[in-house]
Amino acid sequence: MKEKENKEKLSKNVKFTILAIILIAIFCIALTPVTFQNDTYYTIKVGEHIAQNGIDGQDPFSWHEDLGYTYPHWGYDLINYYIYEAFGFTGIYVTTCILSVILGLAIYLVNTKLCKNEIISFLITIWVMYVVRGYITARAQLVTFILFILTIYLIEKFLETKKKRYAVGLVLIPLAIANLHVAVFPFYFVLYLPYIAEYIIALSGEAIIYKKIEALLIKMKIKKYSEKTEKEEKVKKLEKKQKELESKIDRIKIKRTKELQNPYKIKITKNPNVKWLIVIMIICVLTGLLTPLGTTPYTYLAKTMQGNTTQNINEHLPMTLATDTDAMCTIILFLAILIFTKTKIKLSDLFMIAGMCYLMIISRRQITMFAIIGSVILNRLIINLIESYTENRVKDKIPKRIGTIIIIIAVLSISYYLGKDNFESKYVDESAYPVQASDFILENIDLKTARFYNEYNYGSYMLYRGIPVFIDSRADLYSPEFSGKEEDVFSDFIDTSSIGKFYGDIFEKYNITHVITYKNSKMNMIITKTEKDKYKELYQDDYFVIYEIIKL
Repeated sequence: MKEKENKEKLSKNVKFTILAIILIAIFCIALTPVTFQNDTYYTIKVGEHIAQNGIDGQDPFSWHEDLGYTYPHWGYDLINYYIYEAFGFTGIYVTTCILSVILGLAIYLVNTKLCKNEIISFLITIWVMYVVRGYITARAQLVTFILFILTIYLIEKFLETKKKRYAVGLVLIPLAIANLHVAVFPFYFVLYLPYIAEYIIALSGEAIIYKKIEALLIKMKIKKYSEKTEKEEKVKKLEKKQKELESKIDRIKIKRTKELQNPYKIKITKNPNVKWLIVIMIICVLTGLLTPLGTTPYTYLAKTMQGNTTQNINEHLPMTLATDTDAMCTIILFLAILIFTKTKIKLSDLFMIAGMCYLMIISRRQITMFAIIGSVILNRLIINLIESYTENRVKDKIPKRIGTIIIIIAVLSISYYLGKDNFESKYVDESAYPVQASDFILENIDLKTARFYNEYNYGSYMLYRGIPVFIDSRADLYSPEFSGKEEDVFSDFIDTSSIGKFYGDIFEKYNITHVITYKNSKMNMIITKTEKDKYKELYQDDYFVIYEIIKL
């Protein structure tokens, strides 16, 4: 009878898992935008250059001379180019959809494996994918999101079983990151720190250092006095004190063991496998050498932080929680569970979610890691919460038929609402990128002598079309920390676009011959109103205008 019940339960679990996979795939595809972001365009062109010339360490797309380029995601760029070469923009879009689905399924399956509950894992996966929807695009980060959630799975399974296959996976992931998206290579090791920190604290909790030091001092005194016969009485007193102290240490150990078994809020576990995890982490550090980029995996992030690019790019700026409803709701949910319920949390989980929250606050793009990595922790907390207030075991629970129907209708409705704009979208947004203006440039302007001033957001599209640019969204390339030049092109662009410097001075500094700008930009308004005699309008459409600078 019990065997039959187990078979029926297994059958229901399998059916719900299949349904969950289908719904997650539909939801992830609905979230994937048809219209590409600016990084996609330079990715294709950089991949083409690598395929034809290899990694030469120099930028071939800007008209600035001798700019050093590190090719920070050369592997992804190369793969993207081959897909584009074979299938065009449709291939890039389909690939992005596939990666989006893989990310959603990875989050779901990792949560299911680690937390043993299909329905909670499914609901959390839908929420996480919704939170990170703005970062689902044809960029290398989409691949590393997948690798990071797999890292959490491999770490936890290794700590649980100590099996070699998990260790091998942990070594292969940083090797892939070092060649696909080198900027996040150091972040991989951040994921190890909460587990190591919990282990160290557990060790120090066992040590009872202050008592052991006292016992050591008594032992030294006993040895000293035992050499003198007239001190026998004192030695006996010290030996008695030593036994009392050792007994006290044993009582403290027993008390701490009981507290650890049933803590008030924070569960601390000393897992001996963490020692081997540290060895794996050290081995993983060396994988950064297995790349054609030299020492870039170890230096890229440090150089980026030294420059000013992170202070001027929107996704790198600190998060304002009051304006980010998704992040605020998630944080409130975590705090409500931890503060107002009997739910307990692992110390490593507390360190992890606190660290991810801190990173998210100082850089808004890290909401992705907060949501993706935090999904496992939130899953554990919800299961712990339910089990704390009910006698029912929530693991392996699946919804009944009516609940399943509600889930299907809800997910399909939300997917349609979020994805309906894709039906009319194009791969290239002509209001954001100079499609027709680039056609005009290629047909009417000699690119061998022209030096265009363009803006950051559409520079990548121009270089994709083969037009040498002043700047594009490879921000690091244009800062002195990476370019190897004294000129800070990125800062000059920021000052010009914000009218912090007069654009005419920048044009003269760089010997600009042509200007392409948004029709509604501040620069165009100033040129139109006050400096028509200095600029000859060559082209204009609904969104962009091109000028030739009149040399006096």
